[in-house]
Amino acid sequence: MEKGRTFESVVGVFVLIIASFFFYYVYMKSGWQSVDGYLLTAKFDKADGLIEGGDVKVSGIKVGKIVGVSIDPTSFLAVVKFTVLEGLKLPNDTSASVSSDGLLGKKYLSLTPGGNDAFLKGGDEIGNTSGPVDIESLIGKFIFSQNKGN
Repeated sequence: MEKGRTFESVVGVFVLIIASFFFYYVYMKSGWQSVDGYLLTAKFDKADGLIEGGDVKVSGIKVGKIVGVSIDPTSFLAVVKFTVLEGLKLPNDTSASVSSDGLLGKKYLSLTPGGNDAFLKGGDEIGNTSGPVDIESLIGKFIFSQNKGN
């Protein structure tokens, strides 16, 4: 009997080790880990699909994380607060847009650095923003424009 229990214990420890590696892998790939840096804000007329915890990217590379999405009660604009890596100095004429990974992919905040010599600091707001492209409207316009020609 003793030999059987030892074997079961070894198998149990082995399963726990494999499960630990699996959870570590999922944690690293999921983007749950925090991105330390300075806080910035951007306001959009539409921020469809942006969620807290979403990615902030520059040139397709994750450089930050969305920490809050809310609405400005006076202007009714979507207010997106996000962090950017501390060592990344973005020019103060940087623009922000809502982009997606592919046609049906998840949305993220895309930053396009400008060319100014002055840089954004923690708490600053990005003034040049554009919301997501509305695919349904584009398809509708295309279909109706084709029907008018016939």
